[in-house]
Amino acid sequence: MSRQAASGQKGRTLQVPAMPNTALPMQTSDLPSAVWPGQASNPNGNSDLASFFECPVCFDYALPPIMQCQSGHIVCQSCRQKLNMCPTCRGPLGNIRNLAMEKVAASVPFPCRYSNNGCPLTLLHTEKSEHEDTCEHRPYTCPCPGASCKWQGSLEQVMPHLMQSHKSITTLQGEDIVFLATDINLPGAVDWVMMQSCFGHNFMLVLEKQEKIDGLQMFYAIVQLIGTRKQAENFIYRLELNGHRRRLTWEAAPRSIHDGIQSAIAASDCLVFDTNIAQLFADHGNLGINVTITICDR
Repeated sequence: MSRQAASGQKGRTLQVPAMPNTALPMQTSDLPSAVWPGQASNPNGNSDLASFFECPVCFDYALPPIMQCQSGHIVCQSCRQKLNMCPTCRGPLGNIRNLAMEKVAASVPFPCRYSNNGCPLTLLHTEKSEHEDTCEHRPYTCPCPGASCKWQGSLEQVMPHLMQSHKSITTLQGEDIVFLATDINLPGAVDWVMMQSCFGHNFMLVLEKQEKIDGLQMFYAIVQLIGTRKQAENFIYRLELNGHRRRLTWEAAPRSIHDGIQSAIAASDCLVFDTNIAQLFADHGNLGINVTITICDR
């Protein structure tokens, strides 16, 4: 389906086709004395100390539990699982905990793994993983449903990627449109996707049908912003199904594509309805969903 422009007038309708869903101790003298606890440190002391934890294979940090070979060389847990000998001395890896390094690691601030992308934070190793899961400098993944597209890039590259690699997704202009999902009776797991452009931002509308173990089919409709979490907080989306003397609505803040939609769908934090409800609002197998984007009043 080619990319089309629209006037954005109320009731603008887009037909969306279905898409298949596819412990030896370590000598403290080995550490830089300038940053040893209780002594004065230079401005680069923390980064110098953190460098002692670099994995010689992937150059990420080896964090507790820290294992060493018989000669005292360390390697991160991820790389260790793939090795059968020490990458530094070629000796056996063994199962020796480096308790001294673990003790030092407890007080060393480590840079975020996305520091090269602009993240300025340094964190204790106990906080590092949780922060990196939600770091705003983490690369964005393709927001299209399914797992077939493995693209990653910056936020500014998301829309060019969608227009170049997912040309079947059509964009409509305007804050009030109708998202028409065609052939909702198709068997199996199916996704319907379209883009909505308004207020200088782009939103992705997704209708996902899942087939449960008991044979029940469930529909999940949600909107995500092609933007950051902070930007998403500025908007509210409203989804509405209309039928003869019937109305079903859902209103919420859009998800940022940094978070994706799967956790929201798993928690039913979106518009959810089953096949029976869908048939009440469908017309000859097609389902129209009114979509309205508004700016939050703060």
